[in-house]
Amino acid sequence: MTTSDPFPPASRGLPIPPPPRWAVGAAHVVAWSTVPSGVWRVALVLGVPVGVMEREEFLVAFPHNSVLIALTYVLLIGAVAEATSYLTLGLVRPWGEVVPRWIPVLGGRPVDHRIAVLTASLGAVSVTFLWWVLLFGGLLTSPSPDPGISAGEALFVAAYAPLLLWGPLLAAVTWSYHRRHKTRP
Repeated sequence: MTTSDPFPPASRGLPIPPPPRWAVGAAHVVAWSTVPSGVWRVALVLGVPVGVMEREEFLVAFPHNSVLIALTYVLLIGAVAEATSYLTLGLVRPWGEVVPRWIPVLGGRPVDHRIAVLTASLGAVSVTFLWWVLLFGGLLTSPSPDPGISAGEALFVAAYAPLLLWGPLLAAVTWSYHRRHKTRP
């Protein structure tokens, strides 16, 4: 009869093996994967020609074609994407093992690796679905009057293509984190 250990190595005071170099690299790629699309969106709102749509086309979706509301919306989306992708670093950094002391109430407590793995796994599935199926699936299946690709479309794809890495790499880093917490030194 085998039973699983209810207490992870971190809670017993045993050291957790360091993350493999590939996982650290993958976590950094995830953290940076949202930057190009954020820059593209900000450029669009500020009126920089991005080739796929004009600023005025984008602003029509906001009350009174408000640049301020559009910029707030774009910055908020970028901040949420950056913050969530940045959390991947917690899977390869010490703050993914013990909550930093400066965080109220939870500071200094060990991170329950099961919650971290569950949350990261759900995130990996969500962003993989979001970017692979909804965005790029729609782009690949939409009818195009011109079989070629314009410079603006190439810029758009270059800005958003790194998001395709987010879900699969987050899943890989999550698996590494899970394995490190299940391994006894």
